[in-house]
Amino acid sequence: MTLNDSEDVTELPGRNSPVQSNLSASSYDIDSDDLIAAIQHGLPLVARPYQVIAERMGCSEEALIQRLQSLIDARIIKRLGVVVRHHELGYRANAMVVWDVPDHQVDAIGQRLGDQDCVTLCYQRPRHRPQWPYNLFCMVHGKDRDAVLACIRQFALELGIHHLPREVLFSGRRFRQRGAWYRMPN
Repeated sequence: MTLNDSEDVTELPGRNSPVQSNLSASSYDIDSDDLIAAIQHGLPLVARPYQVIAERMGCSEEALIQRLQSLIDARIIKRLGVVVRHHELGYRANAMVVWDVPDHQVDAIGQRLGDQDCVTLCYQRPRHRPQWPYNLFCMVHGKDRDAVLACIRQFALELGIHHLPREVLFSGRRFRQRGAWYRMPN
């Protein structure tokens, strides 16, 4: 398989690209491709994961963290995050709730939705009328469907948005959850 065979793989800019040339000279002590390959499948679940990776790569933890920061500063790595596998944690019901919110209220309502404990993700998208009138989306996870529906009812009432048009779209199938792969494993 090559880099271009999978849409989940993003090719890194080459060493001579403008982004790479902005990195400090000392940051070249650790190869960016090797570092990204070392972290792209997840960090070790230990107190000092970067120390473990640094030992594997034959460098110091400090040098590895500096190199990682230089890749973030250069926007080669845009974010580091956690991929939560809800199913394994007992959260078996997931629903995307889509709302038709007046445009002048989207920011305020979106902020308040995002503050709810059972909402893990909230974002705005454009409407595609007449088929799709919804412009605000939020993801709700729960142990079962009843828990998800109860949570939605509760926060809709508390936030005063129970009257807004919405749909609750439960997940029908679970697909693989993982972060972006920048380089295919050997």
